[in-house]
Amino acid sequence: MADVQTQNAQIEAHALARHVRMSPQKARLVMDLIRGQKAQDALQTLRFTLKRSAKHIEKVLRSAIANAERKAEDAGAPLDVDELYVANCFVNEGPRWKRLRPAPMGRAFRYQKRTAHLFVGVAEHHVAAAQRVAAIEAEAEAQKGVRGTARRVRKALTGKQAPPKKGKK
Repeated sequence: MADVQTQNAQIEAHALARHVRMSPQKARLVMDLIRGQKAQDALQTLRFTLKRSAKHIEKVLRSAIANAERKAEDAGAPLDVDELYVANCFVNEGPRWKRLRPAPMGRAFRYQKRTAHLFVGVAEHHVAAAQRVAAIEAEAEAQKGVRGTARRVRKALTGKQAPPKKGKK
């Protein structure tokens, strides 16, 4: 019963890329495209998006999918990658690099190179999670009957009888 309870929850995983050298505002434009999509559809969208940030976000999404596969493997649960979707994704602002640019008459103008932290979280769809749990329970029930049958057949073949039960007569 403990195995089934641990596998009832949806499989969720995330990936984070920090200090990516791009403006967070520009990265948010691409993140908005994939939010809520199935993982495979999001990868296709990113692959054909003509923005520089799409390549970095695709890399983070692939990492999140791999993390979900690894998490499912460690838990001993089967995972259908086609049932993953982008549960949450956002871009936070990273540290800014302050730089100086020469200006007329010996002065200097400051400018900032922005960085971003990219976060992508994937989760298993709740319908797929329910189907996975139902399949696990059905397999456990089937194995329970098989084990009992094998035990009874072994006893019959060896000719041993079960010891009498103790109790009231």
